[in-house]
Amino acid sequence: MGFLDKLNSPQDLKALSPQQAEELADEIRQFLIEKVSATGGHLGPNLGVVELTLALHRVFNSPEEPIVFDTSHQSYVHKIVTGRADKFDTLRQKDGISGYTARNESEHDWTESSHASAALSVADGLSKAKLLSGRGDDNVVAVVGDGALTGGMCWEALNNIAEGKGRNVVIVVNDNGRSYSPTIGGFAENLSRLRTEPVYDEIMDHGKKTLKSMGWVGNRTFDALHAFKEGVKSSVIPTEMFPELGMKYIGPVKGHDIRSLERAFRYAKEYEGPVLVHAVTEKGHGYSPAVNEPNDQMHSTGVIDPATGSPVSASKPGWTSIFTEEVLAAARKRDDIVAITAAMAGPTGLAPFAEEFPDRFFDVGIAEQHAMTSASGLALGGMHPVVALYSTFLNRAFDQLLMDVALLGLPVTIVLDRAGVTGSDGASHNGVWDMAITSIIPGMRIAVPRDGERLRELFAESLDITDGPSIVRFPKGSLPQPLEAVATLSDGVDVLAYADTQVLDAGVAQDAGAEQGPESEAPDVLLVALGAFTGNALEVARQLGDEGVNVTVVDPRWVAPVPQSLVALADDHDMVVVYEDGVMRGGVGSLIAEALSAAEVDTPVRRLAFPHSFPLHASRNELLAEVGLDVDGATESILGWLEREES
Repeated sequence: MGFLDKLNSPQDLKALSPQQAEELADEIRQFLIEKVSATGGHLGPNLGVVELTLALHRVFNSPEEPIVFDTSHQSYVHKIVTGRADKFDTLRQKDGISGYTARNESEHDWTESSHASAALSVADGLSKAKLLSGRGDDNVVAVVGDGALTGGMCWEALNNIAEGKGRNVVIVVNDNGRSYSPTIGGFAENLSRLRTEPVYDEIMDHGKKTLKSMGWVGNRTFDALHAFKEGVKSSVIPTEMFPELGMKYIGPVKGHDIRSLERAFRYAKEYEGPVLVHAVTEKGHGYSPAVNEPNDQMHSTGVIDPATGSPVSASKPGWTSIFTEEVLAAARKRDDIVAITAAMAGPTGLAPFAEEFPDRFFDVGIAEQHAMTSASGLALGGMHPVVALYSTFLNRAFDQLLMDVALLGLPVTIVLDRAGVTGSDGASHNGVWDMAITSIIPGMRIAVPRDGERLRELFAESLDITDGPSIVRFPKGSLPQPLEAVATLSDGVDVLAYADTQVLDAGVAQDAGAEQGPESEAPDVLLVALGAFTGNALEVARQLGDEGVNVTVVDPRWVAPVPQSLVALADDHDMVVVYEDGVMRGGVGSLIAEALSAAEVDTPVRRLAFPHSFPLHASRNELLAEVGLDVDGATESILGWLEREES
């Protein structure tokens, strides 16, 4: 049996010798490659923190001394150490373990959000709580990546942590030179300079040699190094980045050398006050397919062949690729088009733009707030910025979008990738809030394309808007088959199917190539389908038709402001059902209900949308079925509503 088979808690880890811990690190690395290859997940980041995580748990006493992982996608080794190795076959799957720390899984997990740059603020608060509860001698450890340190929240937290002289906060900077992609900016340049000056390891190695010459050998050498505090203190140096804050700095430390890491962590544990340990690691360490991957070193993978790192199944064209083509085409035609990303040029499809138009591309680091207000400045200067983000990360820039962009009526196009239910990444990565939080902004226009062709059309239309911001949102995954409209109304609403009763006006029926037929007494439903749900909606309409229900299916394309034709159509139907890939509270269904109320149209409105909850990780289809947003669930809900209306 290997050491991994006997590892059930951090206490088991502490019992190992340094040599045994190194052997365990090799076992864990192979375990991660095997398991994550089968399920998908964040492989590269976790391969990079194997030794770092083992050293942390060997030195600190979790959970009494909390270890908080920023974003926590690199917490797989932590999960293994804390007794969850036997659950890795269920990683990121329904009813399985999360790909991030999860408080319902273990007392060793302190956070759940997978948004970056928050761990230092959590550690600041935890250390204050320790002090107030009489446990000020306990350490609180925050593990933060160099990429996350480009986010403003980290520096707000550092400002507060540094003044907390009576609080023991250990900040471990996991410096691999990357977030999703290479870390950028002045901070990254400073870290790069420090990386080439391994002061700490050189001094400690010199101390070890000196002590050995005095007859101290083996573990006694390491213990003696900590006893000679004056010698160790010479390695605790202020750097250009931290002297004004008064932060103590240890490093750079070799991030794949358990002994070096333990030396640094033991000193940090004993130091009174806040201290920063700078560990230099390699993303994907020990797995050549990850190390040699040029884009993101296997930051996140699907199912892969563990021997080669190649995807098991061929990827299909996705939504992001269409956006890439269109933003490049627009920039070739218009010199005012500029692109902004928050450390995610590759995932958001802007890497080709950066290569072709380097002077018009801006990666601001993990700083969505700054990205939005910088876009405001670019727009004030005569540019038309395109800000590409994952939907879930727009939440962080709401104030800037509201007050710095919309209030000024500036032409900024925000492109939201991974909108709606995303699934396996869990609650904090789902993009179900964007329509609700942005539709309250005066003058905001929101487009929801149903397929690749509509994405091309709507993105082009957004670039022609000159008097305010616009949003174009699309989901994660491959493209659906194009769905052509049978008619398009004067304000751009697409009719995808119409009721046999011909409640649509004669002009629409004529455009649709349909003959006027006798009216039916069956109830008429106006099914307003948004984006990726349009395919589902057409199948729902077919199933309802089998039950004798006549359904008109429309795609508004632009959902905010509410198109006036929807109000007129609603007045001609017995029920309106809004089918949206977003939250129910404050979503598009709410907008349409308000528009009908304002127009004194009393047709009842029902909503098929995501409930008021944080979903656990599962596949997108599993989550949709669970909340009744799949075809069968939607059909059943509508039939139930109609039955209650008739009774």
